[in-house]
Amino acid sequence: MTMTATTGQKSMVVAALLCFFLGVIGVHRFYVGKVGTGILQIVTLGGFFGIWPLIDLIMILVGKFTDKQGQALAR
Repeated sequence: MTMTATTGQKSMVVAALLCFFLGVIGVHRFYVGKVGTGILQIVTLGGFFGIWPLIDLIMILVGKFTDKQGQALAR
């Protein structure tokens, strides 16, 4: 039995671009519906000046970043 991951409506490309250009203020997290952690990124300036968005960008690019419902981002 194989398990397939469901793909959400949010675009991987859009999320990656938002993370790259506006990641310090968490815009990519608001885009995928993760409002709470988006606010945390604003308050901490991206997890102390960009560490958090860097990790998020890597996760987006390798396909491991999900939306609020846990669905993979659309390629």
